[in-house]
Amino acid sequence: MANIGGKLAAGLCALALAAGPASAAERARNVILFIGDGMGVSTLTAARIYDGQKRGVDGASNVLSFETFPDLALVRTYSADSLVTDSAAGASALLTGRRTLNGALGVTDQIKFADCASAKGQSAPTLAEQAKQAGLAVGVVTTAAITDATPASLYAHTPSRRWQADADLPPEAVEAGCIDIARQMLDVPNAARFDVMLGGGQANFVAEDGKRMDGRDLTAEWRQAGGLYVQTGTELAQVPKNGAPLLGLFAPNNMMRDTARQATDTDAPTLTQMTTQAIERLAANRKGYFLMVEGALIDKAHHVSLAGEALNETVEFAKAIAAAAAMTDPKDTLIIVTADHSHGLTINGGARDSSILGVLQGNDDDPPVALDGRTVPILMYATGPGAPAAGEPRSVPSKSDIDDPDRLTYAAVPLMSAAHTGEDVAAYARGPGASKIRGLMDQPGVNRVMREALGL
Repeated sequence: MANIGGKLAAGLCALALAAGPASAAERARNVILFIGDGMGVSTLTAARIYDGQKRGVDGASNVLSFETFPDLALVRTYSADSLVTDSAAGASALLTGRRTLNGALGVTDQIKFADCASAKGQSAPTLAEQAKQAGLAVGVVTTAAITDATPASLYAHTPSRRWQADADLPPEAVEAGCIDIARQMLDVPNAARFDVMLGGGQANFVAEDGKRMDGRDLTAEWRQAGGLYVQTGTELAQVPKNGAPLLGLFAPNNMMRDTARQATDTDAPTLTQMTTQAIERLAANRKGYFLMVEGALIDKAHHVSLAGEALNETVEFAKAIAAAAAMTDPKDTLIIVTADHSHGLTINGGARDSSILGVLQGNDDDPPVALDGRTVPILMYATGPGAPAAGEPRSVPSKSDIDDPDRLTYAAVPLMSAAHTGEDVAAYARGPGASKIRGLMDQPGVNRVMREALGL
């Protein structure tokens, strides 16, 4: 039986990776990879309903922008050492075509986590690096710190995703010659620099009011080398279109969720604005481009049991995809939308007109109750900080606090941070080579589709 199982697994892997050389019709001038961090299938379903309800239409039959793409697959997300991947290993599999250990970026599975010496000679080239070497323009956009796991998967090679600034490096890593992720991003030859980099994480690049212990201001060095640097949405909108590489850092760490951004006077761009600016600049390259866009705050909200915020961030992510689709031609641009991993969000039911953020409704507004005598939430988490303290009854949402962005969604098992889950995630695609996104795939198989579409 073990042999049969091994053959079956090998066959599935072969199916996921067995795309031959791309035909002329499957070759793309441009590839855009959208990664919804933590955007599992239950998140997509709930966000679809949430979006429709916010717009006053039936949520259950609503469709997010990318759900109209013609090609679809389920993608397996395990890492080299775990049934459940983290963002670093998941994004690395998508960007390098190889699985690695949880917590590692751009390296093979032969390393030891956070062991600098073990990573020597174990770097795995990324699709972004290969595209840049082939003369394509390359960009990365995220709502997280740009040194965070998913955006760093484009350029970083490190046994620990935690080493974002030099202050994060342990002495033994420094002695062994490892450098931090921020330096790996900007402290490179001009020819290797990406063309557009937009997100948060400014603190990792500067010493003053930042985390750098070496006294360097990498943003100043970037400007001195001829790069453009912006820190606000206004500056981004007005930045010269002179072809110089562009760095935009709009927050010390992660950027604000959209609800907080709208509630403050912050001059920070939206994910859609960053995406459209990136496409406009990258499209000037006659050879084409590769762009990765991350909706990072979906995951950040899930980790702290803020289901409503995770759904709102998914809707914002869908808006950025719609804008990219409107700006590009499916005849020459392959767009793939997927996730690095899932989260333990469940949908327990609900009437068609019930708020997705509310509770199950019975007849005549008499909601059914669970065995503990309390109403049943439509959404809940398997794990997370939304669980009640030991011996305390669980809380349930009232009609008055359903729309409170800071309301914790109930979780079954208490954890300080909600855990990822290991189910397959969806991948949607349109454009040249999109037909290879089909059936059951592995994350390295998605990488191969993109490489072959670009002829790399």
